Amino acid sequence: MVDQASGENAVRGGRAGRTAPALDDIDARIVDELVRDGRMSIRTLAEQVNISRTNAHSRVDRLIGSGVITGFHAHVEPTKAGLGTAALIGLSIEQDTWREVSRRLAEIDSVEHVALVAGEFDIVVRVRTEDNVTLRNLVFDHIQSLPGVRTCHTWLIFDEFEPERR
Repeated sequence: MVDQASGENAVRGGRAGRTAPALDDIDARIVDELVRDGRMSIRTLAEQVNISRTNAHSRVDRLIGSGVITGFHAHVEPTKAGLGTAALIGLSIEQDTWREVSRRLAEIDSVEHVALVAGEFDIVVRVRTEDNVTLRNLVFDHIQSLPGVRTCHTWLIFDEFEPERR
């Protein structure tokens, strides 16, 4: 891919308007490998990316230090953890209340993700609950009633998948 402004080859992720510098090919491969298996040893990582262990270690430390890698997490199957109901909730809020509404949403245990968006809604929230009754109570008693929330639209998620990472 060629950067139209400079005429140079763009590095992975190098799109106009980005504030963070793009990763070089080796860092991008390290991130891809660790997303696939966050428990991978530095030795195995170095072998997969074809660099020395010292180089792999220093690059991982730099990626952590710069905030590219923010942690290593267990992936949990929600239904097996007792969270069989998932939903997206679109909220329209009063002007200048997004900070307070977002803060309060982040305090609710069932809330997995909060995004400030442009379009028909101001905020989109992903939640997980044990069942539909708990979802109903969450929406009516905790989300819809938040100060600053004007309207609330809920979409039940029937099934989910994550794209396979290569």
